[in-house]
Amino acid sequence: MTGLWVLAATLVAAVAVGVLLKARNGRVREAKPAARELPGPVAAALDPASAVTLVQISTTFCAPCRHAKAVLGPLAERTEGLHHVELDVTNSPEVAQSLSVLRTPTTIALTPDGRELLRVGGVPKGPELLAALEPHLTTRTS
Repeated sequence: MTGLWVLAATLVAAVAVGVLLKARNGRVREAKPAARELPGPVAAALDPASAVTLVQISTTFCAPCRHAKAVLGPLAERTEGLHHVELDVTNSPEVAQSLSVLRTPTTIALTPDGRELLRVGGVPKGPELLAALEPHLTTRTS
């Protein structure tokens, strides 16, 4: 009978953790004020002609990274002032470490001068991300 209780408790804990992780996936978080220098690859990826550059931090074997790219690429194409860049940090983990990225994909919205506006852990939800970026952008109708 004790084994049954242990099994039930384990299942409840696993479901609770799964629900928590699903709720956090794709959530837009405002940037914490931090004055840090951007790593070289990130600074080079910024588009000075765009109001916001979405820098997607990915790794080679990350399946959700492909989904994030499928969301962010078209979003940037149809939104004026928005640019999307994917950086693969598989062979340069120091880039992810200097940006405090703990999971892939992570998308960081940066201004042309490198100021972080917000970040999204996991696959972003396009409408929510666009709504959060709206004060910084001029959107075309599509």
